[in-house]
Amino acid sequence: MTRSSSEAAQAHVLDRLFATIEARRSADPETSHTARQLARGTLKCAEKFGEEAVETVIAAAAQGREALVAESADALYHLLVLWASAGVAPEDVWTELARREGISGIAEKASRGKA
Repeated sequence: MTRSSSEAAQAHVLDRLFATIEARRSADPETSHTARQLARGTLKCAEKFGEEAVETVIAAAAQGREALVAESADALYHLLVLWASAGVAPEDVWTELARREGISGIAEKASRGKA
């Protein structure tokens, strides 16, 4: 099965969003929400992502599909802001996901050993 051009374009939406986040890093925090988030530092970005992740879970459990879609978009945005703040590029995550592709989740987790 081949992907349509629309699907291919959507596959890169996170990369485009990350590029926008990086571009906003130098914007005025008074006029850019993204610049404001980044200026607050990685810990605050992590806290905000955590809040959005909880809101996503609540939407999935009790608020229906539309709310889940909206909250998922918020969570992904804030995850990318966190990555930018922490110096993680999407390619780093895509590479790790590709490394895990085809490996049982149980086997992959076991390979990490005990924390």
